[in-house]
Amino acid sequence: MKFTKAALLCFTAVFALLSVGCANKAVCGNNNTESEKPDMDLSKEIAYTASRENVKLLGRTYFDGNILYCALSGTGAEFRFTGTQCSLTVKGDSNSSNSEAKDNHARIGIYLDGERVIDDMIDESEKSYEVFKAEEPREVTVSVVKLSESPMSTVGIKEIKCVGSTIRPTENKDTLIEFVGDSITCGYGIDDPDKDHHFVTATEDVTKAYAYLTAKALDADYSMVSFSGYGIISGYTDNDKKVAAQTVPQFYTKLGYSWGKNGDFSPQEAEWDFSGRQPDLVVVNLGTNDDSYTQNDMERQSEYSEKYTEFLKLIREKNPDARILCVLGVMGDRLYPFVEKAVEDFAQQTGDNKVSSFRLTPQSARDGYSADWHPSVKTHEKTAENVAEEIKRLMN
Repeated sequence: MKFTKAALLCFTAVFALLSVGCANKAVCGNNNTESEKPDMDLSKEIAYTASRENVKLLGRTYFDGNILYCALSGTGAEFRFTGTQCSLTVKGDSNSSNSEAKDNHARIGIYLDGERVIDDMIDESEKSYEVFKAEEPREVTVSVVKLSESPMSTVGIKEIKCVGSTIRPTENKDTLIEFVGDSITCGYGIDDPDKDHHFVTATEDVTKAYAYLTAKALDADYSMVSFSGYGIISGYTDNDKKVAAQTVPQFYTKLGYSWGKNGDFSPQEAEWDFSGRQPDLVVVNLGTNDDSYTQNDMERQSEYSEKYTEFLKLIREKNPDARILCVLGVMGDRLYPFVEKAVEDFAQQTGDNKVSSFRLTPQSARDGYSADWHPSVKTHEKTAENVAEEIKRLMN
């Protein structure tokens, strides 16, 4: 597959929201829909569920009980219709109405024709939004995207109401990229340019992070599997103790992980169905949090590399045809040689050469920082440009 140079110049363009299939209990299939002149009924409002038949599914979503559950960063739905009105109702999780958990409430963005028209925190058990209203009917595209990550909170798309033609899914892109990572992939603190501030979901926005921007630059669909503070063998630690509970590989086959339940939905209890649309490429960016534990300890660094190789085998088992690209370095590249070793060991042990590594340029003070010394918007944009160029080179 080939990516044009023009596609790589769309960082400041209108957001082109992207997708991947569905979890079990959702019907998986091809979302492509031919554009047709719709029949319209402007006399009544019609209610729809966010099912695969009605919407394009963004990321690893889970449809059950007529609700589309969204946990991981970037999950959501997108559809098109011609009419005069559209509104949405979303369902908050068990933390949504808890004022003491306000720093962890889910953040969502709702887009009309690529422009974000609603940016809100889900601080009630149920919230409704008027997305579009016009006197004369016109064709519009509506997208709902979960901007914050899954451990803190989840959200469900409960109902879509429109006046006009039947809603229909937008088309799939030619390429699907899965990004596996940590806070860098999630867009941790990206809306807070003060490095001394700490995490809140209100300043997290996956659409400004390098992974989302990379997919957009390549005009590709995306899926994110990312959790802040997580790693390959250890989550972030400041006391030299391994945080073994905070590792991404244990949740790779799930819908995510969250502290709060949304009805009967807990993402860590739901298996992801890999039999649907498979990614053409899997990008892994893990090691920043491991480095807080491994430091310069060769034994720990070797353990990281060995477990990384095991994780690559799991990714290959679930995605037999995908190319895999392993990156590291934005918030420090000390472990990068052990990423290279993991890739080399994987190729030697399996004979699989569709795996490669790519060192990312460490962030610079001149580009600024976000909360807790995380990458700034400018750093994410530079990283996305570099990763997109490497992907273009690999996939051509």
